[in-house]
Amino acid sequence: MRIGAIEAGGTKFVCGIGNEEGVIEDRVSFPTESPESTMANVIAYCEGKGVEAIGIGTFGPIDIDKASPTYGHVTTTPKPGWSGFDFLGTMKRNFDVPFGWDTDVNAAAFGEATWGAAKGLDSCVYYTVGTGVGVGVYSEGKLVHGLVHPEGGHVLTRRHADDDYEGFCPYHGDCLEGMAAGPALEKRWKVKGSELAVDHPAWALEAYYLGQAVSNVILMLSPKKVILGGGVMHQLQLFPMIREEVRKQLNGYVSAKEIVSGLDSFIVPPGLGDNAGLSGSLALGLAALQGK
Repeated sequence: MRIGAIEAGGTKFVCGIGNEEGVIEDRVSFPTESPESTMANVIAYCEGKGVEAIGIGTFGPIDIDKASPTYGHVTTTPKPGWSGFDFLGTMKRNFDVPFGWDTDVNAAAFGEATWGAAKGLDSCVYYTVGTGVGVGVYSEGKLVHGLVHPEGGHVLTRRHADDDYEGFCPYHGDCLEGMAAGPALEKRWKVKGSELAVDHPAWALEAYYLGQAVSNVILMLSPKKVILGGGVMHQLQLFPMIREEVRKQLNGYVSAKEIVSGLDSFIVPPGLGDNAGLSGSLALGLAALQGK
């Protein structure tokens, strides 16, 4: 099979062609610009490739309600020119194939459940921690949508006693994204996170907020795996620190062995690495082709 995959990010688009085994056979990336110029690049890439389906995992918020008149649209994004854009309709007008359509983080969760760190499990939660914080939820064998779709990057957080940073989120100030995304590191410490030493106090604060988020998602959704990806999570020293925060914050309340003695294999990096989003979009396209 030849499946098209589109990972639509706020900074760049990654497009690829893969097969039913999850192998990415070809890929290309280009900057996210206006919808017109960006989609022209997407369409030009996909044309003539013989794709049997296309999966799209995109930045949002997006409309994923198939009964909605604006299904397939990007909705209230601050990305200039994209709010209200009919992304899926534009693709359907150019390609007569089945389409998978979801958020970029739900796509990543689906990719990890299909071929990555959560393969063989019927639930996982995927966090991406980078320019923003996004959360994808796969539960009881399917992606979670509901009223709109999970926006767990904007959950409220308990402020650390030693942290007086106000948070950068324009909607909520000191929500999880406002306190722990890449821009929060840069604004709080005046340098990019990648320039901070591995033993810098920034990482203890980061682990506190991310550990709090993971603890909350364990209590709310009880996933069988928590996967932490995105640019900030390239700082691998964060993983043991986050696991310790989760252990401390849950305080023995959740007695599952995965929490009591197995956090090293429960809170993990993406098994697909930086391909989680593109592979997840491939999985969305494959599911659409199979009528799932």
